[in-house]
Amino acid sequence: MKIFIIVGMPASGKNIARQYTESRGLPYFATGDLVRREVSRRGLEPNAENMGRISTELRGKDGQGVTRLALSAALEALSPVVFLEGMRSWPEIELIRRQADAVVVAFLAPRETRLRRIISRGRPDDSPEHFQERDFREIDYGAAVPVALADEYILNRGGMEEALRALDEIVKRRTTGGEPLACGGPVV
Repeated sequence: MKIFIIVGMPASGKNIARQYTESRGLPYFATGDLVRREVSRRGLEPNAENMGRISTELRGKDGQGVTRLALSAALEALSPVVFLEGMRSWPEIELIRRQADAVVVAFLAPRETRLRRIISRGRPDDSPEHFQERDFREIDYGAAVPVALADEYILNRGGMEEALRALDEIVKRRTTGGEPLACGGPVV
């Protein structure tokens, strides 16, 4: 199994990887989805404050709790290629690499571009007022280290098609034979 670990700061374009997997029927597991589900299960409003609190809680004392949940689901998918997103620290990357062959792909985008995306996408857990606070929370989690030590980079300043092509090139180069990927599997 090859796991592509998608990392990056908020609104850097990580969701492009989800669109990539959906178009190819590949499994995709995101820790943020698990956090949103837990917020919903508890009947909380999905705002920036609740999302941050529940995210920190699910990460647990060692910071890897929600990653263990996502990794377990990924391993159960039994797909030769799986995508995981939302890892925020190097110990999370190491946890995954003990279980499978993994490639860390970092999405990068300038801060101003990310802020514009936060404003335009209008998700309830996004807030321009909390943008800097959220960035620093991610950095406190350790998010800068997986980005700095990534195996591959996508500078996401252009259009979506450009980033999708860049990701496709990485996936083809990092999988056997470089053939186009298509296999069934859940998108979680």
